[in-house]
Amino acid sequence: MKIIGNGRLITQNKKNPFIENGALVIKDGKILDYGNTSDILGKYQNAEYIDASKKVIMPGLINTHGHIYSAFARGMNLDGEVSKNFLDILNNLWWRLDKNLSLEDVKYSAYTTLMDSLKFGVTTFFDHHASPNAVTNSLFTIGKVAEELGIRTSLCYEVSDRDGEEILEKGIKENIDYIKYCIEKKDNMKSGMFGMHASFTLSDESLKKCVKEAEKLNCGYHIHVAEGMDDEEQCIKKHGKRVVERLNDFNILGEKTIAVHCIHADDNEKNLLLNTGTVVVHNPESNMGNAVGVSPAIELVNKGLTVGLGTDGYTQDMFESMKVANIIHKHNLKDPSVAWGEVPLMLFENNRKIAEKHFKGKFGIIEKGANADVIIVDYNPLTPMNASNYNSHILFGMMGKAVDTTIVNGRVLVRNGKLLNVNEEEILGAARKVSEKLWDRI
Repeated sequence: MKIIGNGRLITQNKKNPFIENGALVIKDGKILDYGNTSDILGKYQNAEYIDASKKVIMPGLINTHGHIYSAFARGMNLDGEVSKNFLDILNNLWWRLDKNLSLEDVKYSAYTTLMDSLKFGVTTFFDHHASPNAVTNSLFTIGKVAEELGIRTSLCYEVSDRDGEEILEKGIKENIDYIKYCIEKKDNMKSGMFGMHASFTLSDESLKKCVKEAEKLNCGYHIHVAEGMDDEEQCIKKHGKRVVERLNDFNILGEKTIAVHCIHADDNEKNLLLNTGTVVVHNPESNMGNAVGVSPAIELVNKGLTVGLGTDGYTQDMFESMKVANIIHKHNLKDPSVAWGEVPLMLFENNRKIAEKHFKGKFGIIEKGANADVIIVDYNPLTPMNASNYNSHILFGMMGKAVDTTIVNGRVLVRNGKLLNVNEEEILGAARKVSEKLWDRI
């Protein structure tokens, strides 16, 4: 049993959202109790005590769309023409990178991405993976790293036609094998989804193959949707319909499906997403970096869709993504009143709802019986902090590098900003050597 106390406790629990000097009790990976620190210490004896030293205690963060495979792009210099549009970026950068990944590259990409995630307070990570020439066992490689580090992950392989029939079949099989493995494990630390790249890289025949297998597994799909306008234009040209309409015709939409981006979805497509209960994940920094447009995320939230927040591999810092999401919509809509409520809803409530569709238990909340995913953030407010304004303090005062402690499923994985169960310097040293060899191949 552990007690984390003497901190400003943000619960994300509407019944008791903020406790000035709060504490919580962890037992067997669950939150047993929470309340005022003095009351909790008086009630529970002989427990391990973690003193938050007046820092902020809050639920662990959830990233609902990332790309581990993109890790080694950081610092990489590429020859060739400058990319002028989204398809250029895919061809000149991401598809050059993923084709050259070995399983060793995948392993160290997973280490570095997930270590950063834990250090920045992310306790659950949804990944969308690609390594066309190292497909087999790629999800198992990532899963093994995640298990070693102690982070909760949902993994999938992005099936695509772009590398030929043999690799497409391998991608389908990798999804099937990993999803079945997760089902058999019955472990709330890992889950599998059926990954697909995007409509414009999948033929009707390939979609049929994916759906045939996925429907046996009741796992949900994880797919990019209308990220760039090319996705919509190619779909209309080849199939006589828009992307969301096509996916709906294949029965891909649904409550367990993550439709990433949806930037160029029209009104009919938005209604299809709403009526099927499909989840949308917003990735503001990636959208800006790829110059693909501004997501209609605010409109989608107001329509009643479940819109989550992800990073798309641009960063592992969900605090950072929260800040960018807040300002991009104000700027784009020319309305300073928007995003104050919608963005915290995406990060703290909707990401929780998404996670709970794929893992057992309750996440992203401090309440009795919830999974013990908790972080301590080194933040000392310069103005009063209370139940009415803590989201403003998170937005303007917190960042990933301020995370002091990360606890997942009751295990302390990060303390004083340092990973406890792995040798970070040794792993980063190995990653630099592995990535340099990858760059040489590219």
